[in-house]
Amino acid sequence: MLAPAEGHGGFVAAFRAGLVGGGLPEGVTAVAEAEQRFAVYRNNVAHSLTEALARRFPAVSRLVGDAFFRAMARVFIAQHPPASPVLLDWGAEFPGFLKGFPPVAGLPYLPDVARIERARGLAYHAADAVAVSPAALAGATSPEALRLVLHPSVALVASAWPAASIWAANQPGADAAGMRAQGPELALILRDRALEVPVRALAPGDAALVAALLAGQALGPAALRGQLAEPGHDPAAVLGYLMAAGAIIEVGEAA
Repeated sequence: MLAPAEGHGGFVAAFRAGLVGGGLPEGVTAVAEAEQRFAVYRNNVAHSLTEALARRFPAVSRLVGDAFFRAMARVFIAQHPPASPVLLDWGAEFPGFLKGFPPVAGLPYLPDVARIERARGLAYHAADAVAVSPAALAGATSPEALRLVLHPSVALVASAWPAASIWAANQPGADAAGMRAQGPELALILRDRALEVPVRALAPGDAALVAALLAGQALGPAALRGQLAEPGHDPAAVLGYLMAAGAIIEVGEAA
């Protein structure tokens, strides 16, 4: 049993520590049968959390292999146990964990692939918002002065590696061996009208434009940033993609 001075709060903290640290919770004494039962419960919790992490980061799992991922997940769980029974936010530390995990140092792009998968999860669960009609943009007399508000799911993930292409090459049915992309990439992530969460590698001009829109800039200055990043950049393609995906939710005059 737990020492009375510890109380209920102390028991909960000790119980959680025992789940990830091995052995019985600190301050608890029990017969061998109870210790065995607690070990079974601890293993079930670790298995469930490992499965949850694998579902959240499937491309990372494919890149390192299932057995390695499961062993690595145990280390992550011990260092970053869930703070709440609601697991929606759990796993935010995983990209940073990968960056400092020596066994995957030979895969320097892995943390950025994890960041893409983390962003996809956030995009899928982002708040709903109604997309504007294409006429709202097409009928503007001064489009350069318009401020386009993007859907809450829209995010950009910058990488010094071709992380978006690596992610795409490690999807079910994809040919990872055929991946030829090199150099840095910036991934555009959003939840589209079909409730899918695609990942699109952007050219420098498109990336600069979307980043400016996310920062609240009007379309004219945003397009200029795109041209500075990529001379001759035409914003029509990426704006068309955002409109078709339902990712523009408000069109108004810039302040």
